[in-house]
Amino acid sequence: MATSPRLTRIELELMEPLWQLEQASIREILEALPKTRRPEYTTVQTMIYRLEEKGAVRRVKKIGNAHIFAPTIPRKSAVGSLVDQLVNHLGGSPVPLVSHLVESGQISLKEIKEIEALLGKRR
Repeated sequence: MATSPRLTRIELELMEPLWQLEQASIREILEALPKTRRPEYTTVQTMIYRLEEKGAVRRVKKIGNAHIFAPTIPRKSAVGSLVDQLVNHLGGSPVPLVSHLVESGQISLKEIKEIEALLGKRR
């Protein structure tokens, strides 16, 4: 299985509208971002071009002067790659990560039950 490119926090934020819309122009991506943290158009443009260089997005068509981009990697792969990197930084064990989530209250009982169900399927 090919690994997803390593994406930064801002790159992941820019990918979200693409995953939701499936295809979008730079302007559409920009407008889908929260107004309180919306970067300049040229910043989004530069970041989308970097995502294209990394192979995370591709140009699918051009409408007038606007290029339309589509993701080339699914959200699950990008998130999985990020989690794998984090676990590797923690010495290869997910226990510190899960322990922190439980102790800090960042994971709910419902989410724990969902994880238990996933583990049951893996057995």
